[in-house]
Amino acid sequence: MLANLSAMMTHGFKSSKQDFIFGPWKVTAAKTHIMKSKDIERLGEEMHMPSLPEMLFGDNVLRIQHTDGYGIEFNAIDALKRVNNMQDSVKVACAQEWQESRADSEHSKEAVKHYDWTYTTDYRGTLLGEDQQMRATETLERIDMEKLKAREQIMFFDDVLLFEDELHDHGVSMISVKIRVMPTSFFLLLRFFLRVDGVLIRINDTRLYHERFSLQTGKNYMIREFSTRESKISELKNVPAALYTDPNEIAQHLTLKLTECEKLELPETGPHPGDTEAPQ
Repeated sequence: MLANLSAMMTHGFKSSKQDFIFGPWKVTAAKTHIMKSKDIERLGEEMHMPSLPEMLFGDNVLRIQHTDGYGIEFNAIDALKRVNNMQDSVKVACAQEWQESRADSEHSKEAVKHYDWTYTTDYRGTLLGEDQQMRATETLERIDMEKLKAREQIMFFDDVLLFEDELHDHGVSMISVKIRVMPTSFFLLLRFFLRVDGVLIRINDTRLYHERFSLQTGKNYMIREFSTRESKISELKNVPAALYTDPNEIAQHLTLKLTECEKLELPETGPHPGDTEAPQ
């Protein structure tokens, strides 16, 4: 059931909010305008970052929430909090130039020494819930990608951009999240894409999959897969340069560096109306 669909023009950007009910889950996709410069400046100080992405959508969010309050959401601010957690910052000739173009305060000049100017983040989502949350545990189980290739009605789809930066015309750094809901499951992809021209391409993907709980499957959990792929441009000589700007095309050519899989186990709260019945 699609509800609360609203749209308006705000500061020249079209804002929208969509809610979709999937059994006991509510999927919310909210998109609005870029953060104002004064808010970005304040946020940068709070996060001890001398600069934030040129296009930062601080109020954009994709949220999956159970009627009992727990769930998971994806937002730009929490994604930025994970910058610097991956140890290797890209060292290239243009880094100094890029940093100097934005470091216009003493605070910035000091902080830039410990600053990942590519905004690389290993963000995998923010768990929700005050009284109870889903519990992440390692697993060998994988998302069945073949099952996802099966033709099935897509009842809801949305794509939410969280932030984007052109790295002072030296490439692009961006993160976005998209979801599709089918009659029996939902599948989400959070993708961080980095291209530093002439240097490297990096993709951090978080995939989230959940099948509607039934007595037959008994799968009362979500599967979350995180992966890092990265290659130097010098390693992609046999790949057409036209593919460098297309994350979907270039991903298969990048070297897989890391894969981690988790179960997000749902709290035991008992059955809810709509847990096993047909979607609304």
